[in-house]
Amino acid sequence: MVSTGDTAPTFTATYKGSDHETFDLEEHLGDGPVVLAFFPGAFTPPCSNEMVALQERYDDFEAAGATLFGVSADSAFSLGAFADEYDLAFDLVSDMDGDAIEAYGLSMDLADLGLYGVADRAVYVLDDEGTVTYAWVADDPTNEPDYDALLEAVEAA
Repeated sequence: MVSTGDTAPTFTATYKGSDHETFDLEEHLGDGPVVLAFFPGAFTPPCSNEMVALQERYDDFEAAGATLFGVSADSAFSLGAFADEYDLAFDLVSDMDGDAIEAYGLSMDLADLGLYGVADRAVYVLDDEGTVTYAWVADDPTNEPDYDALLEAVEAA
């Protein structure tokens, strides 16, 4: 699992609402802190709560110079609908292949829900060089991060 002080694994995936527009983490490094918020699944109550909470603090992240991305194994189409439903101003990234989820050591199965290879809930802050300056992984995927601690980490990055 990726920890504070590690070099963040870079990855490519697909932006929400697009099957063709490629997200490349390396393209976002060097322009201020990058926040990667991995979540298990769109339209589930804990994930909706987390993304809405991040949206409520979006201006604070932006003021700190950070770029925020939500990352899940959901399809780009589903993430587009999810972003529209909750009026999210930040980008969501579809990791349907699970490459980023695996690289960060976050893959989990929720067999009772029929979900396999989804992301555990986790948040990482990366500095300009791609070093992880903050890492939080949920003990239980229904838990949410400490948003004040996350914002402090972004401001310090």
